[in-house]
Amino acid sequence: MVHEQALDHIFHALADPTRRAMLRSLSNGERTVGELAEPFRMSLPGASKHIRALEQAGLVRREIHGRRHVCRLEPTRLAQAHEWLRFYEHFWTEKLGALDALLRQPDTKGDEK
Repeated sequence: MVHEQALDHIFHALADPTRRAMLRSLSNGERTVGELAEPFRMSLPGASKHIRALEQAGLVRREIHGRRHVCRLEPTRLAQAHEWLRFYEHFWTEKLGALDALLRQPDTKGDEK
């Protein structure tokens, strides 16, 4: 089970669309900071701030090879967030299933004349 503070970092990191796009890009393989920054036309320091948030959440690992900073997706944290969300998916599926069953019941109020 993942600790609440770790979840806070994960969901904070995922709240930003730029960081989500960076994660999607990393799902296809390693990328340099420059490659991650390119689609957003942002500076390398700006991209590094986003990557730092992803690192703090444990979603990305950055390795430094000379002047190249190479980033890699760390899927374990995403799996932990998914596990936490799965509880609520089950909860809402159950509630919506009960609502669906209720709505499918025949309306007997119109027959009381």
